[in-house]
This record gives sequence, C-alpha cells and structure tokens, in this order.
Amino acid sequence: MTSPKIASKAVLLFFVMGISAFFLSMMQQFLMTIFMAAIFSALLSPLYERLLLSLKGRENAASLLTILIIVCLVLLPMSALIGVVVAQAIHVSQSVTPWVQRFIEQPTIISDFLHKLPYYEQILPHRDMILQRLGNLVGNTSTLLIDSLSSITKVTVNAAIMSIIMLYTMFYFLIDGKKLLSKILYYIPLENKDEQHLLQRFTSVARATIKGTLIIGIIQGALCGLGFALAGIPSPVFWGCLMAVLSIVPSVGTAIIWGPALLILILNKDIAAAVSVGIFCGLVAGNADNLLRPRLVGKDTAMHDLFILFSTFGGISMFGIIGIIVGPIIAALFVSIWEIYGESFQDFLPAVCFESKPDKSATEPAEEATAPSSATTEQNK
Repeated sequence: MTSPKIASKAVLLFFVMGISAFFLSMMQQFLMTIFMAAIFSALLSPLYERLLLSLKGRENAASLLTILIIVCLVLLPMSALIGVVVAQAIHVSQSVTPWVQRFIEQPTIISDFLHKLPYYEQILPHRDMILQRLGNLVGNTSTLLIDSLSSITKVTVNAAIMSIIMLYTMFYFLIDGKKLLSKILYYIPLENKDEQHLLQRFTSVARATIKGTLIIGIIQGALCGLGFALAGIPSPVFWGCLMAVLSIVPSVGTAIIWGPALLILILNKDIAAAVSVGIFCGLVAGNADNLLRPRLVGKDTAMHDLFILFSTFGGISMFGIIGIIVGPIIAALFVSIWEIYGESFQDFLPAVCFESKPDKSATEPAEEATAPSSATTEQNK
C-alpha cells in the first residue's frame, strides 16, 4: 500500500473516531435507554416471532402488539406498585419524624428499651454513648428519607419519559433489530464465531439476570411483605419492595430488614407476629432462592456468584437501579472477550502449571542412602 493510501485511511480513521465520540457524547443521556431497549428486544424476540407468524408477516402489527403486552403485563402493574410504595414511604417518613422528636424530648424511651436487652449490666457503662449513636442514626435515617422523598416527583417524571422512549425504540428494534445488528457486526473486525460467542453470552446473561435477580427478588419481597402484613407491621408493601432490592445480596439479603424487625417483636413479647415474620421471611423466602434459582437460571451465567455480586454492585453504583441488569452483562462480556483473547493468542501465551511440593516421605530414604554413614567417615579419617 502506497503512502498516500495509508495517509488517506489514517485521516478517515481519525474522522471516524472523532465524529463517533462527538455523536456518543451528544447521545449520552439516551445511551442507557437505547441499551435497555436492545436488551428487552432481544429477550422478547421469540414472542415477536410467534406473533409475526400469527399475523402473517405484518411486522408493524406484531411489534406493536408485543409492546402492548409488555405495557399491560409489566409496566402498568409496576406503576401501580410504585404509587403504593411511594405512599407508604411517605407514611414511614411521617411516622419516623415524630418518633425522632419524642426521642429527643424523652431519651428515657431508649433507656427503657435497653433494659429489656440481655447482659444489660455489661451494656450499662456504655449507655450514654449508645444513646448518642442511636440518636444520630435515627436522625440521619429520618433526614435521608425526607430528602429522598423530596426528589421522587422528579425521578418519576424522568422514568416515565425514558420508559416511553425505550418502548418507542423497542418498536423499531423488534422490526429491524437483526438488520441493525448485522450491520454493527460487519464493522467489528472479529471472526464470526467470536461475534456469535459474544452475542450468546450477552443474551444468556441478560436472560439469567432477568429471571434470577428480578423474578426471585420479586418473589422474596412479596413473601416478606406478606409476613410483615400478617405480623401487623405498618407499610408492608414498602418494606417488601425494599427487601426485594436487598435480595441481591447473597447469604444476608432480606434479613437486613426482617432480622431487626423479628428481634423487636421478640423483645416486645409479640410471639404471634414474630412467628409470622420468622416463617414467611426466614423459612419460606429464605429458601426460595435455593429452590428457584437453579431452575430459573440454570447455567446461563457460567460465572461465580461472587463475580456476579460485585458486578451487580458496581453496576448499581455507576448506572443506578438499572445496574442490576447492566452490571452482570458487562461482567459477562468482560469474561468472554478475555476468553476470545486467550483462544486467539494461545500460540503466544505460555502454559501455566503449579509445581507440587515434593513428598518428604519419598525423599527421606534417598537422603539416607546418599548420606555417608558415621563408620565410613571414621575410616576415611
């Protein structure tokens, strides 16, 4: 290739990278919405294909019907649930504020509560410090709830707008998704088997995350909320939704909420309510993950649970609540691209093996055989 052609391709590559970066920065606030639309379109493609056959190839009607099914089965119930959760969250914040004021005016309330705890004599020397820390904790919690509720309206409006944009994008992705995907893959300089491997990992992890994280979280949150309702705890829907979100934490999960509630019920000698919380939250909801996850997820993720946990938390910290889905997908693509790298460069990568430690029992006789005896040493002298 002559130097003018090299210069021309270099300039073209520069313009491609520069204009692409400028375009992505301009579309930054919509990139996550488009990405989620692509995920849900890929998951809903089997339903779209069935509807397309039933409607005799009418793509627009099949895509529109798919969107309407999702709106009726998912978005409308979720909107109603969000309304109930917000109302109960406001009730929780309004009930916490008077409690904080009463705590400040009458600190003996906490002191009376501490009297019910076991080993009170050992706790007594640290009573003042415990009261101060509890007061700060309750005050900060109340402030956090009130500040969070003040921004609910703005978040709800933004979520509604982004949901409409996502549904509109999904309408066209369902129709032209395969054409767009083939065009994107054409510009990626990878072999077809590697591209198919990435796509398979993308869809399998997305499917496993939707089924494993969201469905199991909803089931655990519903069971725990039912236990709270039967126990007579106020705002059970709010606490159930909170436990559904916390169910992504392995081993602990929903116990972060129902554990302290169970302890308070036991200290208040409300045995019937404590039994209700223990059965529904501890026994039934606690075992739901072990029973349902192998059947719902199977081997779709092929990643370690710890890797999924940290990728989920990392996704939440970077993308918000959507990171529950996005985080594991990015982690799966990270693992897949390194696997492709290992296969492509296996001729240049050295083999790795760990040497086992020699067995002392096997080496000791040899050492005894080669070591000179004391009699031989005396003769040499």
